Amino acid sequence: MSNHSNETVRKIIHLDMDAFYASVEIKDNPALIGQPVVVGGSPQSRAVVSAASYKAREYGIRSAMPCSKARQLCPQAIFVLPRFNRYKEISEQIHQVFRQYTDMIEPLSLDEAWLDVTQNHINCPSATWVAQKIKADIKKQTGLTSSAGVSYNKFLAKIASDEKKPDGLFVITPENAQEFLMNINVSKIPGVGKVTQKKLFLLGIEKGEQLYEKREDYLKKHFGKFGGYLYQMIRGIDERAVISDRETKSIGIENTFKEDYQYGETLKQELKSLLNGLFKRLKKSQKLGKTMGLKVKFQDFHQITRSITLANSLLTEEVISKLAFQKLFEIAEYEYPGKKIRLLGISISNFEKEDENAAKNQQLDIFYFLERGEI
Repeated sequence: MSNHSNETVRKIIHLDMDAFYASVEIKDNPALIGQPVVVGGSPQSRAVVSAASYKAREYGIRSAMPCSKARQLCPQAIFVLPRFNRYKEISEQIHQVFRQYTDMIEPLSLDEAWLDVTQNHINCPSATWVAQKIKADIKKQTGLTSSAGVSYNKFLAKIASDEKKPDGLFVITPENAQEFLMNINVSKIPGVGKVTQKKLFLLGIEKGEQLYEKREDYLKKHFGKFGGYLYQMIRGIDERAVISDRETKSIGIENTFKEDYQYGETLKQELKSLLNGLFKRLKKSQKLGKTMGLKVKFQDFHQITRSITLANSLLTEEVISKLAFQKLFEIAEYEYPGKKIRLLGISISNFEKEDENAAKNQQLDIFYFLERGEI
């Protein structure tokens, strides 16, 4: 465990709304109370599940599952189209509650955020009490429940918020962190998806205790940079700061097609229009990057991302276009010949002049690992 004696212990809350989109739909239409509600497109379409109510989850329905599969699992499920403007509106109300307690807020999505309450607007020394107050205020303002995790760093606060869902509150103190971490399943560590979990399992690592026993060089040998992350996390070490107004790490655009396309003129046209949209976004942000990523999702939902980084220069529109078409050709003709494609996405990252602090936070940024297509 990291040593806290000679420094102020930080107080971090991770707050996560319970089944957010589905809960908003139920709140706005009380006839849906107690029903298996699925937020997503029509089960006859190619849409995927955006959110599922707790009742729907009892049938095994999960986010990102095809809506057609959700219908098979629960024929009586009620499908509701997502209303993102409404979710943003409620999310803003939730953030207004946060701002009454702290300005140190790092949103992860519309329904999830880290809050640093080491110093807070109500001068309360107990982060647990602040978390209880925030939960109560959100319930009062929006009628919705949330789950909170409280700890001394971002990683522990995040896994704590999953412990008592829904409407829960779980605290991991410096004193009980080690015991908690020794007993968790390694699949609970953010960034450990099915692929890594399987690899850990083959190395005889299922529980935190077994991971803790491994040396850092052993983990790096098997998992590269991610091994260093695992070594630190299982020791409860996470120095990342809560960054309000998080710096944009990448700018991207993607599109799911109405039908699946094989490689050919239509797909090239789709890529061309995506590139035009990307260039507009880049101009607006006035950013230039060194890394281009191309995301391809195939007919069978298998998804890959391929990226290219220029070591010494920034990507111009001309170079981005050339690289994107080249990558798509390689993927479609050589890596996965004949496979139909349902989605294309393109992004630019690794922007110039990212400051040192952002780089330090990037090192252990969970999202770096989620990008590995592991979730």
